[in-house]
Amino acid sequence: MEKTRAVITGVHGWVPDYILTNKELETMVDTNDEWITTRTGIKERRILKGENQGTSVIGTESVKGLLEKTNTNPEDIDLIICATVTPDMPFPATANIIAHNVGAKNSFSFDISAACSGFLYGLTMGSQFIETGMHKKVIVVGADKMSSIVNYEDRTTCIIFGDGGGAVLLEPSTENVGIMDSLLHADGSGAPYLNMKAGGSRRPATMETVAAKEHYASQEGSIVFKFAVNNMADVSVEIMKRNNLTSDEVDWLVPHQANKRIIDATANKMGIGSDKVMMNIEKYGNTTAGTLPLCLWDYESQLKKGDDLILAAFGGGFTWGAIYLKWGYDPK
Repeated sequence: MEKTRAVITGVHGWVPDYILTNKELETMVDTNDEWITTRTGIKERRILKGENQGTSVIGTESVKGLLEKTNTNPEDIDLIICATVTPDMPFPATANIIAHNVGAKNSFSFDISAACSGFLYGLTMGSQFIETGMHKKVIVVGADKMSSIVNYEDRTTCIIFGDGGGAVLLEPSTENVGIMDSLLHADGSGAPYLNMKAGGSRRPATMETVAAKEHYASQEGSIVFKFAVNNMADVSVEIMKRNNLTSDEVDWLVPHQANKRIIDATANKMGIGSDKVMMNIEKYGNTTAGTLPLCLWDYESQLKKGDDLILAAFGGGFTWGAIYLKWGYDPK
C-alpha cells in the first residue's frame, strides 16, 4: 500500500511596509550599522505599525495570498494552525481570528507556542492530520509581531527582531514528495535564558512589572548563542544521517534566521555550501516563527519538485528541531 504523505502545495508570505534600518536604530539606541551587520547579518527589519494591528494581520494576509495562489476555496480548509509567541491576545487563539478573517468557516484552529521552532512544530503536527487521513487541506501559519514585545532601549534584542510571517498549504500525496521525517526537541532548563518574564499566570501584569520592563523579550545572548549553534547544527546532521542523506544530496538548507553566524555554523557542520542555504536575514531580521515560511516564499521560484530540503530552527524554551521534506511542485 502506498504511503500517504503531507506535501506543501503552496506558500505565501507577508511583511509590513515600514522598514526599520540599522541607520534608524542608531538614533534610538547605542549601536551602529557596522556592529549590527558584523554580529548578526541584519541590515533592516519590517515593523507593523498602527492601532489594533496584531499578528493576525500578518497571518490573515499570508493566508489570503496562499488561498488565491493555490485557487483554494477557504471553506474547503479543514484546519489552521498558527505558530506564534505574539498572539493578538491570550485568548481566543490568533488562528481563530485568521480563520474568521479569511472565511475558513469549516475549519477548526489553534495556536502553537514554541518560539522560533513553532513553525516546525506546527508543520509536523499538521502533517500528521494529513497522514492519518483525518484532513485533506491544512494550513500552517508562522507569524510574529516581535516589535510588540521588544524594548527599543535594549540593544541586545531590539537590533535582532522584526515583524512578518507566512503560511503553507498541506495536502495528501502518494508520490515520493512531502514531509519525510521530523525531529523535535525541548529543554525547559533553558527557560531562564530566553523569555518574557511577566504577563503570564506566574507574574500577571501589575504597575510594578510594567515599570520594571518585564513585558519585553529578554535573553542571555552568549548562552543562547552557544545552545543554538550546537543544537541546530546537531539536529540537522542527525536527520540527515537518519535518512541516509549526504551533503551533496541536500538541495537546500532552510535555517531559522536568528543570526548569520549560527546559520553559517549549521551549514558548515552539515557540509553544505552557502549556495544551498536560504538566507534573507539581512532584510527581515528574526521574525521568530515567521522566518522559515518567509524563506520558502522568497526562494519558491528556485525550488523544483523532488528537491531535498532540511528545515532547522532553535528557539526559546529551549526548543529546536529539523524537518526533512521533498518539495512538491515545480516553479509556477
